[in-house]
Amino acid sequence: MTLPSTEQLHTDAARLDPSDLAGSARALAAGQIAAAQAIEGAVDSIAQAALAMAETLRTDGVLHYVAAGSSGLMAAADAQELGGTFSISPARLRIHMAGGLPTGVEMPGAAEDADAGLADALQDLRPHDTVIAVSASGSTPYTLIASTIAQSKGAKVIGIANNAGSPLLLNADIPILLATPPELISGSTRMGAGTAQKIALNMLSSLMALELGHVHGGMMVNLRADNDKLRARAAGIVARIANVDTAAAQSALDTAKGEVKPAILIAALGLSLPEAMTHLGNSGGNLSTVLTTDNNR
Repeated sequence: MTLPSTEQLHTDAARLDPSDLAGSARALAAGQIAAAQAIEGAVDSIAQAALAMAETLRTDGVLHYVAAGSSGLMAAADAQELGGTFSISPARLRIHMAGGLPTGVEMPGAAEDADAGLADALQDLRPHDTVIAVSASGSTPYTLIASTIAQSKGAKVIGIANNAGSPLLLNADIPILLATPPELISGSTRMGAGTAQKIALNMLSSLMALELGHVHGGMMVNLRADNDKLRARAAGIVARIANVDTAAAQSALDTAKGEVKPAILIAALGLSLPEAMTHLGNSGGNLSTVLTTDNNR
């Protein structure tokens, strides 16, 4: 029986030598680079999935991240950063990790095989929700159960896996194959497979935000500035896009109660806060549309 690629022995495994840690490090680095390159074959699927995620948020749906083990950590990290980075409401996000999110340094391995609470956690799934299911093998029971439940309720399933032909990919509405090579440490999918998953998840959420108008000129125009670093970043973004000095940018942010998009319109176009919010509402929150329309008048 042929082992899935994530369980096979890498041809360079012998390069891991305790008497040559520098050489071993070079081998591991090469493995990480090869894993990252696997993303190139998945960009079209990632773009399609990001569009589906954006549509879910536009229709007040919920994004459900489902995974186990190290894949669960990758998924959770991406979901937990969407609030601060793009101001995605917590009400629009759910994380389902086999055994629950760890509070210490151990993760329960047996939870990957089944989870009695998963059906209850997904009972409120609606057709305009999307499940992002992640599994290196593509056969983890926890993610397969979630995908089956989701499809029975009409929700869209984005499947991310590192093995071609795996059940998760075959059953997903949008399959994303990350064809990473075998691991330098056989089966240690927190390494190459996890690296590719992290990149794919970051790309999915970033492209989703781009589609929703939360990125303008490579800047996070919908960030939630809830600490000094982010407040300074917000002022810099307003100043750069509106072409004003820092004082004017901060004044606009104060008027906009810390929201970057309306602050940019206040600083750049001289709008009041109600006017800025109306323009953004009419454009679906797309700052680029408002600025382009005004410049073409």
